[in-house]
Amino acid sequence: MGVPNDDVVLIQKGKRPGEPHVITVNCPDKTGLGCDICRIILDFGLYITKGDISTDGIWCYIVLWVVPHSSSIIRWTNLKNRLMLECPSCSVSFYFNQLSTRPTCSPVYLLKLFCLDRKGLLHDVTQVLCELELSIQRVKVTTTPDGRVLDLFFITDNRELLHTKKRQDETCEQLHAVLGESCINCELQLAGPECDCHQGVTSLSPVVAEELFRFELSDKETRLQALSPDMTKLKKANVVVDNSLSPAHTLLQIHCVDHKGLLYDIMRTLKDCNMKISYGRFSPNSQGYRDLDLFIQQKDGKKIVDPEKQSAICSRLKMEMLHPLRVIIANRGPDTELLVANPVELCGKGRPRVFYDVTLALKVLGICVFSAAIGRYSTSEREWEIYRFLLDENCKFQLSSMVAREQIVDRVRRALMGW
Repeated sequence: MGVPNDDVVLIQKGKRPGEPHVITVNCPDKTGLGCDICRIILDFGLYITKGDISTDGIWCYIVLWVVPHSSSIIRWTNLKNRLMLECPSCSVSFYFNQLSTRPTCSPVYLLKLFCLDRKGLLHDVTQVLCELELSIQRVKVTTTPDGRVLDLFFITDNRELLHTKKRQDETCEQLHAVLGESCINCELQLAGPECDCHQGVTSLSPVVAEELFRFELSDKETRLQALSPDMTKLKKANVVVDNSLSPAHTLLQIHCVDHKGLLYDIMRTLKDCNMKISYGRFSPNSQGYRDLDLFIQQKDGKKIVDPEKQSAICSRLKMEMLHPLRVIIANRGPDTELLVANPVELCGKGRPRVFYDVTLALKVLGICVFSAAIGRYSTSEREWEIYRFLLDENCKFQLSSMVAREQIVDRVRRALMGW
C-alpha cells in the first residue's frame, strides 16, 4: 500500500547556483497538511517560488520549488526528517509507533545567557538558535545599568534531542563561538512546571490594541502603521470565487503582492476556515505579484454556494495576504516600544522566524534592544503572539520623531515580508 517511507519526501537539489530545489511530498492526506508543510519550509528559511498541490481526500501530492531566502545554512537531511514527521505514514503500524513515541507537547528548556551588551547581540543569539532548529517559545531580555544583558530564552527542540548532554553542549558551544568574549555565562536546563508550551499573557492599552489589530493598513501619516509610498501596493489584492468550472469544487482565483510566507498565510487561513484544497497551483512571481488557482471544498465535501460565506472567505484571505503581521511603534511611559503581532493558528502554532526577522532588522538599523518579551494576546476573533521590544535611545534615530518611527516600522515590515 502507498509508497516506501523513504519516498514520502523527496528533495532534489538545484544543479546550478541559484537554481530552485524541488521538494516533493507524496503521502496520505490530512487536514491542513499543506499549511504544516509550508510552515516547516518557512522555518528553514526557504522561499517558495512556485508550487502544485493535488489530493483526492485520501492521498496528497505536493510539489514545491524553493530557494534559500538568506545565507543561512540549510540542513537538507533535517528538513526531510521534519517534513516526514508531519506526514501521515504510509505504514499504519509505523504511524501508530510514531504517535506513541512522540510527546504531545515538546518539553520546554530554559536558556540563560549573561553577556556584555553590544549591537546585534540579540539577533546573533537568535540566529544560532534558528540554525540549531530550536524554537523560541518565550523570551525575557533585560539590560542592567552597567551595560550587561540577561537573556532568558524558553525554547523547544524541533529535533527532540535537547534532553541529551551532547545536544546541550552543542548549543552552548555554538553560542560561545558566536558571542566570543562578550558571553560571560551560558546555562541550559529543563524549565520548571510553570512553563508549558503556551506563551504568557500580555496586556495592551486600548489605544495600542485598536491600532495594532485594525483591519486596514493606513496611508495617513498620523497612524502608527503609516505606509511608505512604495508599500501602498500592499493594498492591492483580488480574490474571485467561481462555481461554474467544477460540479464539486469552488475555484478561488487569487492575485496579490508577493511576500515571504505568502503560500503559508493562504494555507493557514483555509485550514482555520475548515476548507479542504483538492487542487492548487502557485504561479511564479511576475513583476512582484502572484497568481493562485485553488479548487476547494467545505469540510462536508460541498462547494461554497452561500454568498455570505463566499464574502467572508474572500475578506479573510485579503486581510491575511495584505496584513499577515502587524508592526507599530508606541510610547510606553518614557520609553519607545516596537510591537509586532503574529497571528496564531487554531492549533496553537504561530508563524516561524518572526523574532529572527525583527532582530535582524534592528541590527541592520543599528538599534539596540533595552528589553524584549514575547506573550500571547486574545482578541474577539483570534489569538496573537505579541513581540515587544523597548528600544535603546542611544542610536542614530531620534525615536520621538514620527519620520524616524515610520522608517523603523517600514524596515521591520520589509524584513518580515522578505523585501
